[in-house]
Amino acid sequence: MKNVLLFILLLCPIVSMAQEQTKIDSTMIVRISEIEVYPEYLTEYLEFAHDVGATSVKEEPGVICIYPMQQLRNDCQIRILEIYASQEAYQHHIKTQHFQTYKQGTLHMVKSLDLVDMRQMAPECLPLIFNKAKE
Repeated sequence: MKNVLLFILLLCPIVSMAQEQTKIDSTMIVRISEIEVYPEYLTEYLEFAHDVGATSVKEEPGVICIYPMQQLRNDCQIRILEIYASQEAYQHHIKTQHFQTYKQGTLHMVKSLDLVDMRQMAPECLPLIFNKAKE
């Protein structure tokens, strides 16, 4: 979690936001899901996480990012960076068939889950991050 925030802060200079941009960004939901998976289900869980992330970003306009990551020091520790355009986009997402398939299919695989809502510190940098990823 600290690494993601540090990356954003180092990547982007702090600049003033236009009032319209502030309105847009203040409606966004940014979350880090902290998940521990039982070792015996790890491979299967990783497939579910990859599929739901890819499908959500591809098919849902309000899903800006679902980026699953695996800790190097502990394979069973998963973090998912989730960014939604709005509360409405998030509510739509959790009702989709692909999310429900993921949720119901992985319930028995997950040892612990903590959904950590985050406050953006440099929301004006978000487009820069995604543009850099294309390079």
